[in-house]
Amino acid sequence: QVQLVESGGGLVQAGGSLRLSCAASGLTFSTYNMGWFRQAPGKEREFVARISYNPSITYYADSVKGRFTISRDNAKNTVYLQVNSLKPEDTAIYYCAAGRTYCATYECSANEASFGYWGQGTQVTVST
Repeated sequence: QVQLVESGGGLVQAGGSLRLSCAASGLTFSTYNMGWFRQAPGKEREFVARISYNPSITYYADSVKGRFTISRDNAKNTVYLQVNSLKPEDTAIYYCAAGRTYCATYECSANEASFGYWGQGTQVTVST
């Protein structure tokens, strides 16, 4: 079955960096769009970034644009999220997602419904 396993989260000071990883199995990774979402305490899950499979077009939420970078390594079946210049408001559980829905717009790309598989999440905590 499809498994998405996130790693790389942790506790970091404001201004610091982390690299989140999501290892996928049970699917043909190179044919899936991959995304990152996050959920802060008491808030709904929100879109962070997406990378399509061919070509590798990327979309970012405005709140992370310029600070976060999504990338993929099809040979390793892994998607990454480099998170820099972290802020306390970035504290959340970060979830990896995979989907096959074709999206030509940001609205579609950022919609949870365009992803069919989800990981368990990795906690990122940013201290002041």
